[in-house]
Amino acid sequence: MKRGVKNRVSFGLSLGLSAADAATLARLSSPEKIQDFVSSLAINREREGDTCQSVATTLKTGQAHCIEGAFVAACALWMGGAAPLLMDMQAQGDCDHVVALFRSHGCWGAISKSNHVWLRWRDPVYASLRELAMSYFHEYTNETRKTLRSYSTAFDLRRFSPGDWITAADNCWDVGAALDDSRHYDLITPRQSRLLKRRDTMEMRADKLVEYRV
Repeated sequence: MKRGVKNRVSFGLSLGLSAADAATLARLSSPEKIQDFVSSLAINREREGDTCQSVATTLKTGQAHCIEGAFVAACALWMGGAAPLLMDMQAQGDCDHVVALFRSHGCWGAISKSNHVWLRWRDPVYASLRELAMSYFHEYTNETRKTLRSYSTAFDLRRFSPGDWITAADNCWDVGAALDDSRHYDLITPRQSRLLKRRDTMEMRADKLVEYRV
């Protein structure tokens, strides 16, 4: 991380975070520590309807789903001196998944909030965003089907005001919609999609391994 702790706190305060929240994220001095923190947040079960919480709201509630965890990770990375970048992965007949991106020695890695065993952290060993997205392909599933079809360009959250995604009291639907509408690239062709093998019983059993019971 390019900034020291005091500078990370100061930058967090400049983004509008409370002193307590800025201190919490400032302690996350590496992508690995950010991932551990994001993983420690309870899964957001959205009991009262769909949410797209800001960083401040997520830290207040202590729970997150993928884009909310990605917001927190991107904010912590930005406080440390890296760009706050997201990548959206779109699926056929399945939910999108959003990760926060970081780079190390020219390669991409990802910080990810997922309740399941599959769609989680990725070490920074991928030469391109396509390589990174493809690392999720086999395990990105809905029942027996492999569903991942496309990935976005690196989406820079600096195009938005911090008030839109870091400190917003309301849901951050506009940011989520812009990410969803950003340029995406196909991972496989329609012919390849038709030829994909269905998952077997062993793989289906592994789906039952979750971090938080829903």
